[in-house]
Amino acid sequence: MILTLVLGSLSGIFFIVLAVVLSTDNPMIFFNIPGLILVAGGCFAALFAGFPGKEIKAAFRAVKTLGHPDHLNDVQQIDELVQFARDYSRNDIRKIEARLHQHINPFLAMGMQMIIAKLPVADVAGTMAWRIKRLKAREQAEARIFHSLSAYAPAFGMVGTLLGLVNMMLVLDAKSLDLMGGHLAIALVTTFYGLLLSNLFFKPVATKLERRTEKRLLHMSLILEGITLIGLGRSPAFIRESLYSFVTHFDDELGARHAAKPAIDSESAHATLP
Repeated sequence: MILTLVLGSLSGIFFIVLAVVLSTDNPMIFFNIPGLILVAGGCFAALFAGFPGKEIKAAFRAVKTLGHPDHLNDVQQIDELVQFARDYSRNDIRKIEARLHQHINPFLAMGMQMIIAKLPVADVAGTMAWRIKRLKAREQAEARIFHSLSAYAPAFGMVGTLLGLVNMMLVLDAKSLDLMGGHLAIALVTTFYGLLLSNLFFKPVATKLERRTEKRLLHMSLILEGITLIGLGRSPAFIRESLYSFVTHFDDELGARHAAKPAIDSESAHATLP
């Protein structure tokens, strides 16, 4: 996921630099350190003024995780849920407990542990739903950090523009083209920097984080549905078909109306999530 972010940002920078080189004899006029300091410094000053440091650290840590695939495979997860349903229908609690010690999805493990402890299905579903809501709130807060930065960057670009124009007005009496040109450069280039940071980095990062959250929430909702059906004593075949229908339903909402259901033997060995 982070690879496409990096490639997209770098390709955007490449085309902008190419356009600059082809449009002027002096590309260095677009490189202005005071303007860059103003935009970048202003963005992060406003960020620390508006958000707790703990949330900011969590947001930047989340960007690093974009480089690590979640390994969320709905087909494998359905197989695993169906296998748990088989064992539970046979009252083979030892086998379930043995499989819970394997490297499986911890959210699924938590749900199955509550089911074999004979807790009410409503309580199990409520606890798992609360975990889903908590993850959604936390990850939406991480994306909100970058949405805020994407709004701050153009705003501080405009601040730099106003600053450069004010300074240029103050040196009009000096009739120095060098001084006027320098202030005008800051006035225009800071807005340029603000738009670049907003649209080539901050907004794409926020979008990537939101897409990752959507996929994780869908996967956790699939597990919640499966655990609920197991707790209600539904048959493995019914659970398999219900979960495939659940996934297809969400695929339809996302526009993938022609996604084919994988052909998997109901007795196939399950594959655990890595």
